[in-house]
Amino acid sequence: MKIGELAKLTGCPVETIRYYEREGLLPEPARTGGNYRHYDSSHVDQLSFIRHCRSLDMTQEEIRILLGLRDRPEADCGTANQLIDEHLHHVEVRIAELQSLRQQLQDLRARCSGTGSSEACGILRELEQPAEPSVVSESCAEAGHLHVPGVHGRH
Repeated sequence: MKIGELAKLTGCPVETIRYYEREGLLPEPARTGGNYRHYDSSHVDQLSFIRHCRSLDMTQEEIRILLGLRDRPEADCGTANQLIDEHLHHVEVRIAELQSLRQQLQDLRARCSGTGSSEACGILRELEQPAEPSVVSESCAEAGHLHVPGVHGRH
């Protein structure tokens, strides 16, 4: 099948399929005489696996590890368990960060009644003050994690 058919079958955009190929997550397909990519059912299976991992917000490195385990049936599944435990920890940290962010936004919103001039707006005055570092972000930095809000290995 051609790339468009693979995209339609898996619900994955053509550009993303090409990206996964460049990144080595999806094996290069065979080429036809006209140099078109030719995919088979193994590509459908692997792309579906990758898409499922991405729906769980896994990074490319996590997906590579899981694909490696999938390709070696004799491998110890303890590695998969450890990977999921670590991923779960990252999710829990992100949830804590988001809860902290929500509280900060609620506190900020409470500084303004919504009436009056912007010159007297408590939100704007508060935003003029230097931001205090978040405790959760500091703990991530100490643990060697770089946190960029809303980003966890996209694509």
